[in-house]
Amino acid sequence: MTQEIMTFINDNIFGVWFLIGAALVFWMQAGFAMVEAGFTRAKNTGNILMKNLMDFCIGTVMFILIGFSFLLGEDMLGFIGKPGFDLFSSYSNFSFSSFVFNLVFCATTATIVSGAMAERTKFLSYCIYSGVISALIYPIEAHWIWGGGWLAQLGFHDFAGSCAIHMVGGVSALIGAWLLGPRIGKFTKDENGKIRKVNAIPGHNLALGCLGCFILWFGWYGFNGAAATSIDQLGSIFLTTTISPAVATVVCMIFTWLKYGKPDVSMCLNASLAGLVAITAPCDVTDAAGSIVIGAVAGLLVVFGVWLLDYKLHVDDPVGAVAVHFMNGIWGTFAVGLFATNTAPGYAIADKNGNELVGLFYGGGVKLLGLQCLGIITVLAWAAVTITITFLVIKATIGLRVSEEEEIIGLDQTEHGLASAYADFALTSSINNFSSATPVKLPKNAVPIDEAVPVQVRTPDPSVATGSDVSITKITIYAKQSRFDALNEAMAAIGINGMTVTNVLGCGAQHGRTSKYRGVTMDMNLLPKIQVDIVVSKVSPRTVIEAAKKALYTGHIGDGKIFVYNVENAIRISTGAEGYDALQD
Repeated sequence: MTQEIMTFINDNIFGVWFLIGAALVFWMQAGFAMVEAGFTRAKNTGNILMKNLMDFCIGTVMFILIGFSFLLGEDMLGFIGKPGFDLFSSYSNFSFSSFVFNLVFCATTATIVSGAMAERTKFLSYCIYSGVISALIYPIEAHWIWGGGWLAQLGFHDFAGSCAIHMVGGVSALIGAWLLGPRIGKFTKDENGKIRKVNAIPGHNLALGCLGCFILWFGWYGFNGAAATSIDQLGSIFLTTTISPAVATVVCMIFTWLKYGKPDVSMCLNASLAGLVAITAPCDVTDAAGSIVIGAVAGLLVVFGVWLLDYKLHVDDPVGAVAVHFMNGIWGTFAVGLFATNTAPGYAIADKNGNELVGLFYGGGVKLLGLQCLGIITVLAWAAVTITITFLVIKATIGLRVSEEEEIIGLDQTEHGLASAYADFALTSSINNFSSATPVKLPKNAVPIDEAVPVQVRTPDPSVATGSDVSITKITIYAKQSRFDALNEAMAAIGINGMTVTNVLGCGAQHGRTSKYRGVTMDMNLLPKIQVDIVVSKVSPRTVIEAAKKALYTGHIGDGKIFVYNVENAIRISTGAEGYDALQD
């Protein structure tokens, strides 16, 4: 009786956890939306959000109609589930939990494609191929693996979808991005059409990208752990799902630090996801040591993948979806054949004769590794052929890509009539958020102050008559926002009590200074600056210039610039006073 009670409680606890896990996987849609929006430009944010919303909604419709039965219907020759409408004809006996759980996984496959094809894909075309993935491509190959199909019968193992979901979504993303072509400005070509330079197109909001990364990592505990059937197995899965991405991120940080001179933020975010993708297939059958190796390889593989697409294949993938999902989906599936160990709780990999299969590095030989390779090749071939046909049909009929003009304007406006995803947004000042009036510690190799804060004097046309008999000078200062407090105090100290401050974006010709985004050198990047306009007549312009140079100087090229103009006249509107009198209190 006690055993029956414990079995009842255990079954119900894990039945509830199964649905909670499905909810966590659904929450990953928000993570994908944030990652993709953050890694792309602001003018396409609304379009990205709409695509991620419709992935799930269109996927639900298609999964109801045919996807679910193709995946989990009665097996037909090991290839496909028998089509049926039990959801409508036999609702009282329907497997509700299984439907919801498999639905959220299906939506994940489709949403992977969105990021690689971002910023230049027609919304209607996206809706169509997203529906095809959810209705046909994913359910059929997932039946082979999880629905009792031929791969499952052989002993192929993909616990949570490195192959069925991430590799399939990743190869679809690769083919789609290749057929679309790169975004305008991604590659510079010579007169013969040969690509001679790769250009970085940074995402507009890394904070969103980071938030999305953490949401995905959180949701991944449901992604990998929802199908666990015991506390020990669930704990082991949580452990491996934590170790792999953490190690991947550390390895990526160290590698990019050594290779590029600085640890790459966006690449490390991708590395966390790469580690999660790689551990998804073997999460239930590997141990801590295996997870460390799997994560370390994933951290290097994602950097290699981004470089390969940019510099060799010349495929434009704005968010790194191919490197994260395709390459690490293959690696994670392959890793099962290397690191599967029967010391893992609930271990249950066996061939069609019931013989236990173990990974190569744990004494199992190459049989399991061979099965994993067979699964990779066949699923990859299925997905590549079917998605290519889908894309080519769409391209030949309604077209895949928006026009050049639409791409330049942005898909928010042209595809959705949305002026901006950030209504009423304007650049805001960082002023008052810095304690920048404190002395600056100069670097050892500080450049001279006249080089860091150059001054240019602009003289008026001598043929134009001035309206004032007193010299009036306008001084325009461009500087870092973080130095405003120091500048403001310096101006007050010399008697300047009036100025106009504007937030601007700008950059200068700073030879020798380069930065990288995802391993690509950035020649020019618009940075937030302040423009300070001061008009003086009583205070000497030279006094203002020297005080400004001293306040802004940090010893680095790029501290700012000062422009000096002779002003013909000044007129106070309220009183009509002109010249010197117009500038007095």
